[in-house]
Amino acid sequence: MGQYTIGVDVGGTKIAYGLFDGNQNLIAKKKVPSDPSLEAEPFFDALAESIQDMMREHHLSEDQMRGIGIGMPSFILFEEGKILKTTNLTKIHDFPARAYLMKKLGGMRVLLDNDTHVAALAEHKKGAGRGFQHMVYCAVSTGIASGIIIRNQLFRGRYGWAGETGHMLITPGQGIECGCGNKGCFMSYCSGSMIVKHIRQKIAAGEKTRMTELAGSPEQITAVHIQQAFDQGDPMAKWAVEQMAQYLAVWLYNLYQVLNINCFVFGGGLVHFGDRLFPRIRELFDQYNGNDLPVYFRFAELGEDFGIIGAAELLVSETNCV
Repeated sequence: MGQYTIGVDVGGTKIAYGLFDGNQNLIAKKKVPSDPSLEAEPFFDALAESIQDMMREHHLSEDQMRGIGIGMPSFILFEEGKILKTTNLTKIHDFPARAYLMKKLGGMRVLLDNDTHVAALAEHKKGAGRGFQHMVYCAVSTGIASGIIIRNQLFRGRYGWAGETGHMLITPGQGIECGCGNKGCFMSYCSGSMIVKHIRQKIAAGEKTRMTELAGSPEQITAVHIQQAFDQGDPMAKWAVEQMAQYLAVWLYNLYQVLNINCFVFGGGLVHFGDRLFPRIRELFDQYNGNDLPVYFRFAELGEDFGIIGAAELLVSETNCV
């Protein structure tokens, strides 16, 4: 078996590639734009070509490669390597990606998993979860999801997408419809993409906010404008942050009760809310918890490389997953 690994982090706007040596040291990386207009076959044709380009640039043959690990914002049948659907690349669905790529890449080993799982692997092995036997990686961004580590192993569940906890229902049939097709899941109340929809509803009902002026129009409001308006004392921004805190605290407490895991590592865009949001989440969590046993809240440490690190880790950790 070869020693080198390429980790690929696929997103809606960019694809990052990282080359790792036999000791899992990152020795080269690059980014290219992703094209959401592409159907699955041309998308993965381009991805395979970029992988081969990286190998050529570093004079690597197929027999020197341990394999390719890929993280995607997708529902993936892990054992089959089949993508069922992809959040930000909607034309990639019902596609046997692993088999297709292995054929394109001359039989090299290929493993695919969802992006939250690879983030959990990365932060557990090399980031904020180091030293914890059990850990939950909490992706708090445009979406809400988790990656679960139990006894140092990634837990995937029967079909491969354990951890889609942002779609757990809390007020079934109520509120704004989420991309999952339901109303009333956690994500529909507290993700970065959904909280702005709640704000727009309030503006449409006649309520005023500094966020409209900061963004230029209600349709342009983002999480950044919520933070800016919060710092200026805007009541609607403060309401939005409080709603996020309330629902995120309940989400975390429910995960704690189900899993009894005491290390939560937060990554994603909402981490930038910092002290505007997370001390309040902690306060509410502790109110619900009601005991003094330690529960650790930590922020992800690996920065923008977490995706390629975790994707490469798939090849190393494939026997340590359940």
